[in-house]
Amino acid sequence: MFDAASSPGQNRRPLPPAQSPVDGVPGPRTPMSARKGPAKADRPGRQRDAFFDNAKYLAIVLVAMGHAWEPLKGDSRILEGVYTVVYCFHMPAFIIISGYFSRSFDMRPDRLKRLITGVVVPYVLFETAYPLFKNLVTGSHEEISLLDPWYLTWFLVALFIWRLTTPIWKLVRSPFAVALGIAMLASAAPSIGDDLDLQRVLQFLPYFVLGLCMKPEHFQLVRRRSVRIAAVPVFAAALLVGWWAVPRMNTAWFYHRDAAQELAAPWWSGPVMTLALMGCSLLLTACFFAWVPGRRTWFTALGAGTLYGYLLHGFLVKFAEYRGWFDHAWLHHPLGEILVTLLFAAAVTVLCTKPVQRVFRFAMEPKMEWAFKQDAAERAREREKAPVG
Repeated sequence: MFDAASSPGQNRRPLPPAQSPVDGVPGPRTPMSARKGPAKADRPGRQRDAFFDNAKYLAIVLVAMGHAWEPLKGDSRILEGVYTVVYCFHMPAFIIISGYFSRSFDMRPDRLKRLITGVVVPYVLFETAYPLFKNLVTGSHEEISLLDPWYLTWFLVALFIWRLTTPIWKLVRSPFAVALGIAMLASAAPSIGDDLDLQRVLQFLPYFVLGLCMKPEHFQLVRRRSVRIAAVPVFAAALLVGWWAVPRMNTAWFYHRDAAQELAAPWWSGPVMTLALMGCSLLLTACFFAWVPGRRTWFTALGAGTLYGYLLHGFLVKFAEYRGWFDHAWLHHPLGEILVTLLFAAAVTVLCTKPVQRVFRFAMEPKMEWAFKQDAAERAREREKAPVG
């Protein structure tokens, strides 16, 4: 579907910034070559590409809905089938976008600093906050461990590792094939263990590397009208397959956090399932991208705050779980399931808004100027930006 094996060094286009100042996932920027009119070097900010902001927002809404469905899906085969389909592509789509906007990442000091403040610091804070929150609500004594990612924080660990390895993937001749091979081997190696959730880091790695290898025309390819129309029967077929697979397949395969042996399967099924799920995920991700609007919509601006929505909605899900709200019988019927879906979609939408970003910016985007030395190149860039006269 995509030219994943092509070398990033060929037919190079101007790349977007490695990271947005507003979330841990790099913010979408329109390439200079894609803009109309002359480029302005002194423009304070580049125009964001609405398509990627829309895709990030829609993906994070699906993430929140999936987490809300988890306590309810056991009583509904239809809901569990939908849950299976959503889990097949929502994180792959998000990770591919993350890889795409990490293409220009290198070891430049300012980018390393932003990686620390935008990924490492939020990881430490939320990895500490989640167990403390559980202790406060339930009266338990959950331990804090920075080596064992808790609930949603695994993605920050993965993003940090993936982005640090970006320069390596730029040197490899067939980066996607190598990353896929690593994921296949990891799926058959239970000895990797749970530290830093490395199974997920390695098994989701091909999606990030695929994003690194993609070019703007690949996204244009799946956004054609013909693909948009074809996506309808594909998703319909996927929902039927998901419904059929509910009693026949372990949903844990879609989490990519265990080796095959840990799922009571023979070792060889790990690499086979990695390939099968990769094919299904890429097909559904392409269909998802085909349906994402490319124009500015009411939710486009929310795409800049998806990391806020991602990390903060976990407290809502866990609070409802700790309080036993999901145990109410009426929620386990279609109307209750629809209500829960709408409530969490609305909640994560609110959590992506500007006011929420301003409140929690200290945790998501701390400046921490006191912690870093200013390198000579950065000082030179600041002098160039300074007004003359």
